[in-house]
Amino acid sequence: MMSAAQFQDKVIALTGAAQGMGLATAILLASRGASLSIADIQASTLDGAKEKIQSQVPGAQVHTFALDVRKEEAVEAWIKEAVAKYGRLDGAANLAGVVPKTIHSDSGSVEKMSADDWDFIMDINAKGLMFCMKHQLRQLGEGGSVVNVSSIAGVTGRSNNGSYAASKHAVIGLTKSAAKEVGPRGVRVNAICPGRIATPMLAQAAEAAGRSGSNTEAERELNQEISLRRVGQPEEVATLIAFLLSSDASYISGASIGIDGGWNC
Repeated sequence: MMSAAQFQDKVIALTGAAQGMGLATAILLASRGASLSIADIQASTLDGAKEKIQSQVPGAQVHTFALDVRKEEAVEAWIKEAVAKYGRLDGAANLAGVVPKTIHSDSGSVEKMSADDWDFIMDINAKGLMFCMKHQLRQLGEGGSVVNVSSIAGVTGRSNNGSYAASKHAVIGLTKSAAKEVGPRGVRVNAICPGRIATPMLAQAAEAAGRSGSNTEAERELNQEISLRRVGQPEEVATLIAFLLSSDASYISGASIGIDGGWNC
């Protein structure tokens, strides 16, 4: 069972940890004893995240690294620096990701999508995640675990959002392939597929679609598609990530697990 010391003496690396689900996960892991290496492209926000983690979990060990996941040499440097600081790596959670600038616009349709828009999404959500897994897995031994964040869009289609859906399908494909490769040495790799979660990314997508504000009629209608009739909270996603990273999930690998309030059911 999960305990307050579940991650004592464990070192966990996280991308996309400056806010939203990544920050919530970092706080939860720190509260359960983990030493953290958190990375994000937003350097100033990352410093604030470290302060927030340590204010909520006094004495928490937090290493930060400003990281653009599109640059493999930077990803490699981050993991090497984390291992040099802590002496090991026990797990990783990859949450870095972006939504298209054209989300919910017909310019994001397959017929009208630009190569630049496609490359922007795939470079971060798919290639960037591949770089992270590549260098994380090289450091993980028996009992190691990686959790990748896909999306409900990784298991369904999304009109006018094909680049994002394709990138999140790629996350699941990479996850399952890696699980086959590293399973024989006792390392697990899983993906989670969040639905509508109350994060800055959801707000960004809503604004792009002209639905800014949680009380708009359009937002209420979208929530009616969810069985639980509400958006999820970052802390709820953090609980699932922590479970999959822990030894409580020791026989779960290669899975893609939905956390969407019953949206895709």
